[in-house]
Amino acid sequence: MLSVLSLGGSIIAPDKVDTAFLSDFRKAVMEYLGEDEERKLILVCGGGAPARIYQGALREIRSDADAYTQDMLGIRATHLNGALVRAVFSDVCPDDLVTDPTGDIAFSGRILVAAGWKPGFSTDTDAVYLAKRFGGKLIVNLSNIAKVYTDDPRKNPEAKPLDDISWDDFIKMVGTEWVPGKNTPFDPIASGLAREAGIRVVCADGRNTENTIRILKGEAYTGTTIG
Repeated sequence: MLSVLSLGGSIIAPDKVDTAFLSDFRKAVMEYLGEDEERKLILVCGGGAPARIYQGALREIRSDADAYTQDMLGIRATHLNGALVRAVFSDVCPDDLVTDPTGDIAFSGRILVAAGWKPGFSTDTDAVYLAKRFGGKLIVNLSNIAKVYTDDPRKNPEAKPLDDISWDDFIKMVGTEWVPGKNTPFDPIASGLAREAGIRVVCADGRNTENTIRILKGEAYTGTTIG
């Protein structure tokens, strides 16, 4: 059984590397893999706060900074996070960090780690490409929020958490266009591709590793199911 985890940079390195989280995450994932050779995971690492910090710095210096350059800064941040996560799982991830989900990819271990590819979308889209390529029907989108809300709860106190939502309704909320550094529960470009491919996405708080494992095992969990 293959599942894809879109691991937000906001939980890998919210301001500095969260070593406590990564240690706990490694332990939980290794226990999940266990002796069942059929269990495999693809971990796609986002850029999170480091990406937004560098993008923001460029915009502060150059108000005319183009979207392509901002996206490239974000992609470099994902490569740094991805290299770290790959090293954390090096004993079960012998293959190189994937930076092009359409290129030649070796998947000889229990875990494959990927990062950003090219401008125009976030690593959520890379996760969809990899799920389609390797036959995954579930993407677990792990960030620092427990559920998708009807609106941004930081700005709208009337926003309500959702247990599930259709792809059509979700896309109405997030739109269809990508903006560098855009902070949405799941990237608009990825959402359109996942809807077309019939892929289910669960958005959940990745810092709760016990909950993440329950999602992977098909048990009761806290989060929002899209699709």
